[in-house]
Amino acid sequence: MLSSPSSPPSVLQLWIRDHQRTALMAPKHTFLLFCSFISCWSISSAWFFLNPRLLNAYIALQVWKLSIHSDPNNVTGTWVGYDVCRYTGVFCSKALDDNSTTVVAGIDLNHFDICGYLPEKLGLLSDLALFHINSNRFYGFVPISFTNLRLLYELDLSNNRFYGYFPSVVLCLPSLKFLDIRFNAFEGRIPPALFEMNLDVLFINDNNFEWTIPENFGNSTVSVVVFANNNIRGCLPKSIGRMGSSLSELLLLNNSLTSCIPEEIGNLTELVVLDIGFNEFVGPLPESLGRLKKLEQLNVAHNKLSGEIPAPICQLPALQNFTYSYNFFVREPPACLNLPKQAALIVSDAQNCILDRPEQRPKEECLSFLRQPVDCANFSCFPPPPPALPPPPRPPPQSSFSTIGMDPNLRGHRIRGPHWP
Repeated sequence: MLSSPSSPPSVLQLWIRDHQRTALMAPKHTFLLFCSFISCWSISSAWFFLNPRLLNAYIALQVWKLSIHSDPNNVTGTWVGYDVCRYTGVFCSKALDDNSTTVVAGIDLNHFDICGYLPEKLGLLSDLALFHINSNRFYGFVPISFTNLRLLYELDLSNNRFYGYFPSVVLCLPSLKFLDIRFNAFEGRIPPALFEMNLDVLFINDNNFEWTIPENFGNSTVSVVVFANNNIRGCLPKSIGRMGSSLSELLLLNNSLTSCIPEEIGNLTELVVLDIGFNEFVGPLPESLGRLKKLEQLNVAHNKLSGEIPAPICQLPALQNFTYSYNFFVREPPACLNLPKQAALIVSDAQNCILDRPEQRPKEECLSFLRQPVDCANFSCFPPPPPALPPPPRPPPQSSFSTIGMDPNLRGHRIRGPHWP
């Protein structure tokens, strides 16, 4: 596992280090002039910048440049001089609190294949509204100093090599609306506080998150949420029904969710895409899905669902693709089968237990599964714990005389029991 190297020297220290060598070899009066310049750095450096915020940006970007090990497109080769607004990938704008002050408002280094880490000095970029570095090779942790980025609106760290638990610093960004940390190596639990943020878009797919979706999931304001390709287990919380006014896309595919699908999912009247394929959902499809008039894509394939396909689902006016293959459904209504040739709806029903339909499961496999019906009213998110072992039997009362001592065949022998060596 990679680890962040120690903090690099400051920009000023590096400048001094480079110029000391020259000054020491120069005439005495040159060296004295150099020392005088250093003593006045705090005053003279400000002359190169329009305001202190651009000075902070310069320091942050120069330290970040030193934290980069590989830059095949030589992007940071343009990070030279005091005009940070001319650096490639750096965008300036007027400060929100002062229209006369120019600040660094955005970083966009997407798709440059840069290798390095994020130094703590990036916290000096306190006016950032956008930080996009997707499709690079940045590694390590998200700096704690990101808590200073109070104006950050979009954070895209996707398709890099970040690792560790969920970056909790994200939870301290009050202006954040767009969060994308997919295709990294984050692990552990998803923090409940994530769903108390005022987010609009949330991508955490293709990491190593596990455990469960927190119960307060329904408190989230997101319109798009993607949890796909993790190892999330347990239930889909019933609180999801509270997201009806906001949620338009929900992708949970390829996890280990094991519950029944809650009826409350029918409250998501703004939903356009629902993909819960490749999980272990059980029980029937809720009739309430027939209320999702805006739904266009519905995938429930590769689960353990059973029962009958509700007819109202196939009659949804906007539905274009309905995939329920690789389950254990036993019946589908004519509304799903007798579609006019010009209908836009595509239905996939292979590998179920539907009589007189092609490409279904073997009869024996269907009978074996359907012998154990699921009661969603009493279904637990996790397998029940094994029953407690009965207490050991009470030992028989001891005689005041030792029978071992009385048996001549046992004299001189060590008695071995089940817990003895």
